[in-house]
Amino acid sequence: MVGELQTAMQRSTMFTVLLHHATASKAGMNVTDAQCVNALWLDGPQTPGQLAQLMGITTGGAITAVIDRLEKAGYVKRTRDPDDRRRVIVELVEENAARFGRYFESIGRTFHERLAGYSDEQVAFLLEWIRFNNEAMPSVIDEVRNLP
Repeated sequence: MVGELQTAMQRSTMFTVLLHHATASKAGMNVTDAQCVNALWLDGPQTPGQLAQLMGITTGGAITAVIDRLEKAGYVKRTRDPDDRRRVIVELVEENAARFGRYFESIGRTFHERLAGYSDEQVAFLLEWIRFNNEAMPSVIDEVRNLP
């Protein structure tokens, strides 16, 4: 049964990646740009360095290009850190980011429809499982990034 669960998770991951490619494409973005919008939506304003580390890209030109594209498209704005004027903070322009969020309405609706038949205990178990996976993924991603 564990093997079946692993295969099901692999398929779920594949579909999630395909979903993110489809939504990013619809919004006129690439996946990295879309995931930066997602990270800002989930965790709030961040420095370019924080976003670069999360995305696994360089803190110089690569993240600057991402932020430039997102700023030009109206998804983010750069502000100065009030505590350190040398530091830039990247913030979502929420009303514009909400346009991107609309591409996820069908998955949200499907998700809620599927969960409607589950008990509170089943939903709590699923929540625990997802939280466990979310806690583990940053170190798993770092491990993969450090492979030869």
